[in-house]
Amino acid sequence: MSDRDTIAAIATAAGAAGVGIVRLSGPACPGIAAVLLGRPPRPRHAHWARFRDGDGEVIDDGLLLFFPAPHSYTGEDVLELQGHGSPVLLAQLLRRCLQLGARPARPGEFTERAFLEGRLDLAQAEAVADLIAAGSEAAARAARRSLDGVFSRRVEALVEALTALRVWIEAALDFPEEEVDFLAAPELRERLATLRAELAALHAGAERGKRLVDGLHVVIAGAPNAGKSSLLNALAGEDRAIVTAVAGTTRDLLRERIAVDGIELTLVDTAGLRDTPEEVEAEGIRRARAELQRADLVLAVLDDSLAAPVADGDLALPTGLPVLWLHNKCDLSGVAPHAEPRDDGEHLWLSARAGAGLDLLRARLRQAAGLGEGSDGSFSARARHLDALARTGARLAAAAGHLAAGSGELAAEELRLAQDTLGEITGRVDADALLGRIFASFCIGK
Repeated sequence: MSDRDTIAAIATAAGAAGVGIVRLSGPACPGIAAVLLGRPPRPRHAHWARFRDGDGEVIDDGLLLFFPAPHSYTGEDVLELQGHGSPVLLAQLLRRCLQLGARPARPGEFTERAFLEGRLDLAQAEAVADLIAAGSEAAARAARRSLDGVFSRRVEALVEALTALRVWIEAALDFPEEEVDFLAAPELRERLATLRAELAALHAGAERGKRLVDGLHVVIAGAPNAGKSSLLNALAGEDRAIVTAVAGTTRDLLRERIAVDGIELTLVDTAGLRDTPEEVEAEGIRRARAELQRADLVLAVLDDSLAAPVADGDLALPTGLPVLWLHNKCDLSGVAPHAEPRDDGEHLWLSARAGAGLDLLRARLRQAAGLGEGSDGSFSARARHLDALARTGARLAAAAGHLAAGSGELAAEELRLAQDTLGEITGRVDADALLGRIFASFCIGK
């Protein structure tokens, strides 16, 4: 692909006192480097240079590094010009590169070229953007693992297992005259069952990875005066929400994006859930219930100091949502902070005002965000990955059903479609429809 245009972009601008980089990729890089340096560059060697404009005036001085293909980030010839971080100087240097034959890079075009040259697969390419956008150390580590190929290798292992199953079934279909019914062999069904279990485990890991990348959307719900706003303030570490003894103080959604123990959380404080004739408060309650439908986790706050606390069912929370029941004001009820599993989920006693039991809550939030036990191998993932894994699971379930019914042809077709669906994750199938949408979300210079 050496006939492609040479692209250029400002990769980094760290301010006047920092270092700025102009990065180029493509066949014109050696010639541009020779003009700026005054001689052909030595590969993978840092050259000090005075970067001059077309009239010979010095733009800046800095380092020039040339990486010949294929040993570069994009797999093409790559040139990096490191100068002072002034946006004005970087813009001048970029303009000079454009005069010498480069063109401006599109968002994500460097990583797109790395994918097209086979330097990265599609999941790894997306991990580059996830690494740049990581809002916590955990998210950065997960993105780094995906960039290193942890996610991709697990997908490829499933593809290989799928291929082996397809070979088995296709061979049985191609040689029907054999006396042994290979489609009825127990081992075939066992291997398919194992494959489905491994896919389910990968899907669970990808869900954790998506939560690490996107953060956790946590909605605080409960009856009026249960201490919802106090809980938000306690987790945020400062007064973000108004707290009064007047029921119904919070009437609209209050969103705060905070980090708790290295976890990115979007906390949403909501209006107290109750029946009310007051029009403004009723609208706030309607918005609260709508927000609950979008939650990754609901913190249902109960007032433990009341003689007759609001019962779990009185809040009428949507079914199917993960809920952590918080018995707040335990300092007033005299109950020590502790956690207790029940049929409707885990219950935790704490005091938002006194800070008692908040360590237990933070530990549960870490687990919900994918940082509990078994999270050391977490990798970053995206919604499209989860969708592909879910569709693959549906195909495998259909294949199992066809095998049980003795329809090898239909089972083989479902396995083929499952393999194509898995290939969407790493780009092993035709990915042209995905490329524009994926790489357009990258920043310039990546």
